[in-house]
Amino acid sequence: MTTPPGVSLLIEPRTRDLGGFTVGRVLPYAKRRLVGPFIFFDEMGPSDFPPGAGVDVRPHPHIGLATVTYLFEGELRHRDNLGFDQVIRPGDVNWMTAGRGIAHSERTDEGPRRNGQRLHGIQTWVALPISDEETAPSFHHHPAGDLPRIERTGATYHLIAGTALGVASPVKTFSPIFYLALTAEAGAQIDPVTEHEERAIYVVDGEIEIDGSIVGAQTMAVLQDGAAPAIRARKATRAMLLGGANVGARKIWWNFVASSDQKIEMAKARWSAAAASGFAEAGDFGLPPGETEHIPLPDAP
Repeated sequence: MTTPPGVSLLIEPRTRDLGGFTVGRVLPYAKRRLVGPFIFFDEMGPSDFPPGAGVDVRPHPHIGLATVTYLFEGELRHRDNLGFDQVIRPGDVNWMTAGRGIAHSERTDEGPRRNGQRLHGIQTWVALPISDEETAPSFHHHPAGDLPRIERTGATYHLIAGTALGVASPVKTFSPIFYLALTAEAGAQIDPVTEHEERAIYVVDGEIEIDGSIVGAQTMAVLQDGAAPAIRARKATRAMLLGGANVGARKIWWNFVASSDQKIEMAKARWSAAAASGFAEAGDFGLPPGETEHIPLPDAP
């Protein structure tokens, strides 16, 4: 695929099987570890779960990041060891700040599991600035109706987080960032969001044109710094626009993100110790209420 003018890199997802459903992993990528603070970007599905089947991501830990779940179809239940128990549905935002440490699970609820469902969405991790790596963990849910909606000719943007196009999201963030969900009609112009330092657009479905070059579905186009290319939808398109300020290099190992290897090693030891105690002495890595399982520390991520 030819890289269009104004684009520094095109990234196509690598398929990962997470046990019963697949994801397309875009970030981190060998040639591009982060876009702004975004260090992880997965497209989940679309996956069709028959009656009786569902997602069961057992409790696992995080540090140094915020997880952001955004669904197009289906629903998931989030539980964490702060006591939050929240179903997320299309258009809502679950923003979980791990900070110094948190553990959570993601599962299919009883109703969708009984009836079957189609699940499709985006999961991202946002690296926290070094000054906030050890912040207290927290969780915030924002219903779809609370998020800003920006209308342009033939295009609708939903601002998930940060600031863009003169609007601010109510989601609490820790560094300059923007994250938009876009639906566009054929021929609609798409804003390159030039007010931010680092930017990318991921085409979920449909097709876009950047300065005359075509970018198809399941492709992330990382824009060149300072570039303001002409972008338009060639057909009905759904896309995610994301980026923000550079937060510096980060280490990533399994579910841990940190500015140093030492912080990663400490988190590994804490999760192992919590599991060894049966989570009786778990600190920030306790199990969510009602959960009895956990994902052990892997030998390798």
